[in-house]
Amino acid sequence: MYDTNLVDFYSRVAKFEKSSAKGYGHEAPGTLGRSVTFGVHKSRRRLRVMPIVFVAVAAFGLKATILHSVGAEAYDARVATLVAGEGFDRLGGWLMQVDPVTAYVAEQIATATAAIKG
Repeated sequence: MYDTNLVDFYSRVAKFEKSSAKGYGHEAPGTLGRSVTFGVHKSRRRLRVMPIVFVAVAAFGLKATILHSVGAEAYDARVATLVAGEGFDRLGGWLMQVDPVTAYVAEQIATATAAIKG
């Protein structure tokens, strides 16, 4: 005799046994299990943003350091040759252009360097 409820039951049991064999736990709704004991950790958006912020700060710092050490005229000339190039050189030229943040950080580096020397 064929019973659809029995087939559904055995398929759910098979899924449970398969997940149990993989090491997954099972918690019935309304019971206190491991998630209550060890706590369910909510994801924090701040942690996902921090690597992006770190890369941006490092990129602006590197650009400002190069701008300070080489000088504005030489830096602009090198960026102009990159922009005139082909392929990834154009992308590098676009990324290395002097922006307000880079100029400000370079000025701060120059001020700190002058204070240390003098």
